[in-house]
Amino acid sequence: MTLDVQLVGTTTKMAIVSLRPGQVVYSEAGKFLFSSGDVVMETKLSAPSAPGGQDGGGFGGGSGALGGLLRGAMDAGKRVLAGESFAFTHFSTRGGDGLLALAGVLPGEMRVLELDGRTTWFAEKDAFVAAEAGVNFDIAFSGLRQGFAGGEGFVLEKFTGVGSLLIGGAGDFIDINPADYGGKLRVDTGCIVAWDQNIRYGVERVGGLNRQGVMNAMFGGEGMSLATVEGNGRVILQSVTIDGLAKALQKNAGAGAR
Repeated sequence: MTLDVQLVGTTTKMAIVSLRPGQVVYSEAGKFLFSSGDVVMETKLSAPSAPGGQDGGGFGGGSGALGGLLRGAMDAGKRVLAGESFAFTHFSTRGGDGLLALAGVLPGEMRVLELDGRTTWFAEKDAFVAAEAGVNFDIAFSGLRQGFAGGEGFVLEKFTGVGSLLIGGAGDFIDINPADYGGKLRVDTGCIVAWDQNIRYGVERVGGLNRQGVMNAMFGGEGMSLATVEGNGRVILQSVTIDGLAKALQKNAGAGAR
């Protein structure tokens, strides 16, 4: 049963979810906006294990089994490594259809990805907003070179399973396939939001170790490296980088007073 999600808004998107009885949605803490009165909220350490299922990683209301608690603690540790919240918030409805609204933390886009059990999606940290039960949240490591040079860290978010996945980012989104542009694209490291398993992610140095390469690195605004995406698959990019947004806010802080 596909999750019924409507994305609304212009500058900042939010997701309006129609929850049917038996459906469970879990989100990172802090992404909740509002809900109808028949929606039940529960804080747990783990995601639902299957559509309509519940895990044993709750606070004060789970199964209390030691195995479930340890599994929940391990899942929570993975999320912290990926830059997400320690616990998940689970949403379900025990009556009729319920209404639930979720949003990201940055001004920008949201996207609903439908996982079919055969496709794996990878995302940069902080991209996760919410998912339907049956979508598995895990982590993957980008490698030492990508972690150091790419600027986004070593840990990626990894999503498998079946169901609807909501991701968010800054600015506007664009879907692109490197195969349509010769098979390879070079991208600002902060512009990549997510990509599917058919894409190879890497980094490369901006220019050579010469005068122009040094000029590019020092004054080009991209640093020493660019991210690369290769293959025949789907890549989601964002038009605003979190680093660029933070620098703009810092630069203009107190501008009115000055």
